Amino acid sequence: MAGSSDELEQAYRLTLQDYLEGAGEAALSRAYEIGRKAIVDKVALLDLAAIHHQVLVETLEGARSRRDVAGAIRLAADLFTECLSPFEMTHRGFQEANATLMRVNEALAAANMELEAFSYSVSHDLRAPLRSINGFSQAIMEDYADRLDDQGKEYFSRIMAACNRMSQLIDGLLGLARITRSEMHRVAVNLSAMAWTIASDLKQAEPERHVDFTIMDDVYAWGDARLLQVVMENLLGNAWKYTARHEHARIEFGATGDDGERVYFVRDDGAGFDMAYVDKLFTPFSRLHGSSEFEGIGIGLATVSRIIHRHSGTIWAEGAVEKGATFYFTLGSAGGRCDDSEDDSAGGG
Repeated sequence: MAGSSDELEQAYRLTLQDYLEGAGEAALSRAYEIGRKAIVDKVALLDLAAIHHQVLVETLEGARSRRDVAGAIRLAADLFTECLSPFEMTHRGFQEANATLMRVNEALAAANMELEAFSYSVSHDLRAPLRSINGFSQAIMEDYADRLDDQGKEYFSRIMAACNRMSQLIDGLLGLARITRSEMHRVAVNLSAMAWTIASDLKQAEPERHVDFTIMDDVYAWGDARLLQVVMENLLGNAWKYTARHEHARIEFGATGDDGERVYFVRDDGAGFDMAYVDKLFTPFSRLHGSSEFEGIGIGLATVSRIIHRHSGTIWAEGAVEKGATFYFTLGSAGGRCDDSEDDSAGGG
C-alpha cells in the first residue's frame, strides 16, 4: 500500500504542476485516472486528501505573491474535485444498488407473507371438507357394513386412510406457517437439559428399545426457547426413528467451536442416507425413505430448517447408508454467545 501511495503522490504532484502551468483538460483527465487508480489500489479517501495537501503545500512554497497563492489554491481545488469524481460515482453506484436491493427484499418479504397467508388459509379451509369425507366414510362403514362386500369395505378403508394422510399433511403445512409467522423471544436456552428431557420421553414411549444417549453437559444457546424445543424434538426424534431397526443404537448431542461460532450437532448410527440426495432433506414433504420403512410425512426437517434460518443460522447434514447421520446447525453470530450461568434461561429439567 505504501508503494501505491508513493506512486500516486508523484503522479498527483506532476499533474498539479502541469495544471497550474496551463495543461487544462489533459491534466484534469489525468486527475480522474489517478482517482480511479486510487480506488483500484484501495487507497483511502483520507490518504488521497493527505497527498493533495502535501503536494499543495510544496507547490505554494514557491508562490511569489498572495495572488499567485489564491490562484493556485483555486486551480488545485478544481483538480482535486476531478480526482474525487470516481469516488463519488462509486458511492452513488453503491447507494443505487443498495436501494435496489432494499426494494427487492421488501417485495420478496411481501410475497413471502402473502404465500404464507395463502398456505395457512388454504390448509385451514381444507379441513372442513376433509372431515366430511372421513366422517361419512366412517358412517357408511358402521351403518351399512352388512350391505358392503369385502372389496367395498376395502375401498372405504383406503378413503379413510387417505383422509388421515391428508390431515397430517395439512397439519404439517399449518405448523410450518405458524413457525414462520410467530414472534421470536431470545433467551439463554439450556440445550443439554432439553435434550435429556426429550431422550427420557422417547425412552418412556418405547422402553423395550436399547439406545444409548450421549449428551454434552452445559450446552447453551441464545435463541427462542419454544422454537429450539421444536428443533431438538425433531432432530432427536429423527435419530430415534431411524435407529429403530438396530438392536443397539447410539444417539449423541453436543457442540463444537468457540462461543461466537458454535456448531451444534445430533449424531446417530442408524439408517443414514445417500449423500447424493442430501439437498432433498430439508424440502417440505420430500423423503429419502418410504413410509413403509419409516413413518412420517417429510415436514420435520423442513420445519427445523425454517427455524434455524429464522435464527440467522445454517443447517447441513452428513451421512451414509446404514452408517448413520449427523445433523449440524448454527444459530447466527448471536446464537453461540451465551453465558452458561445466565439467570434468564430455558430448557428441560
